[in-house]
Amino acid sequence: MSAGTTDVINPSTEQVVATIASASAEETDEAVALAAAALPAWRAVAPADRARLLRRFAESVDDHLEELAWLEVANAGHTIANARWEAGNVRDVLHYYSAAPERLMGRQIPVEGGVNVTFKEPLGVVGVIVPWNFPMPIAGWGMAPALAAGNAVVLKPAEMTPLTAVRLGELALEAGLPEGVLQVVTGKGSVVGQRLVDSPLVAKIVFTGSTEVGRGIMAGCAQHVKRVTLELGGKNANIVFADADLARAAAAAPSGVFDNAGQDCCARSRILVQRSVYDEFMTLLEPAVTRIRVGDPGDEATEMGPLISAGHHRKVASYVPDDALVAFRGSAPDGPGYWFAPTVLAPVQTSDPAFTDEVFGPVVTVVAFDDEQDAVRIANDTEYGLSGSIWTRDLGRALRTARAVEAGNLSVNSNSSVRYSTPFGGFKQSGLGRELGPDALEAFTETKNVYIATED
Repeated sequence: MSAGTTDVINPSTEQVVATIASASAEETDEAVALAAAALPAWRAVAPADRARLLRRFAESVDDHLEELAWLEVANAGHTIANARWEAGNVRDVLHYYSAAPERLMGRQIPVEGGVNVTFKEPLGVVGVIVPWNFPMPIAGWGMAPALAAGNAVVLKPAEMTPLTAVRLGELALEAGLPEGVLQVVTGKGSVVGQRLVDSPLVAKIVFTGSTEVGRGIMAGCAQHVKRVTLELGGKNANIVFADADLARAAAAAPSGVFDNAGQDCCARSRILVQRSVYDEFMTLLEPAVTRIRVGDPGDEATEMGPLISAGHHRKVASYVPDDALVAFRGSAPDGPGYWFAPTVLAPVQTSDPAFTDEVFGPVVTVVAFDDEQDAVRIANDTEYGLSGSIWTRDLGRALRTARAVEAGNLSVNSNSSVRYSTPFGGFKQSGLGRELGPDALEAFTETKNVYIATED
């Protein structure tokens, strides 16, 4: 029995763009059962044939890249430039993992009295729970390596942003993936997501979202000793040393935190600047912030779109009360839409909520530090450890700081966090496990050890 429907809202117009079915727990069980039934045949597909199907899926995504991008503009308020990159990332991740079926190699381990070999076996049915901030790429990060390793996937998109996931599911079938191997089930997290966590037929959960919800999912998975990959929150530091190219660091800082309206777990929302160059950096940062073009995400020139919802707008706004120490801010449209101007808070205390909490919006705090040790201390003074940046011309300092900062993804003289060919994940309460790159396949297989006696 269906749990009803959900209206999908365009966050830049506040208009309904679609109405999507919300699956019930029983319908979720049916999808899981269909995946379990499809699993034996899928894992038995010859590696080259599975690879060929994944490449065909990638090519189908590429053929529909513009369609997918414009769906994301309407559904999530992403700029068209970002949405095209995101659809392209799904294509690229599928292509990358299409090489995996023919490379899931075990080992031959020398032993006495026989031959010992290992095999990489698929886990079974994998539940992929996708957030609303990056619906397309994060769906790809979960489903592509899982499918490549021979698992069946039940993908649950966020309730607010299901449209591209639904379309990806259709494209998978059109590309020739067998029915049941990849299913998209829309609905509430408390219903569909929870049922995936609770189902004894689901072998693994891949979840991206808040740390609070991630803790609950981890606890639920423990009931079945279910495998889990968690990509959770972040409160990331952008460390600018006095010897850095300040103009370059200041010019890059806005995109490092305001991309996707700050709705990014990798957002560099804490800028740490060495005290001796603090004033100079702030002078350079102001024009970089005030010239950000916020507006219609379908306009090719737009650099930042709206927040996802009215409720999220209220949350972000709570970190910038009327008496907040606003150093400067950009502009945003009036009228319909969940608009929020890029905002820089300074000076702030390191105990201020805007500095310690994951705001998940276009709000950045700036603080001064004294030396390398002080910068590392401030950067690590958080429960999170996902990403961050280090700006310096001193290679030794860059390496020392990168080794000392407790985060899973660091960039030197750059704010880049994600490459599909390298591992992605967090330290501390930013998550568990790694996605992307060669490491991800380990998370979707079990190692089976087989000993063959050769002596009487």
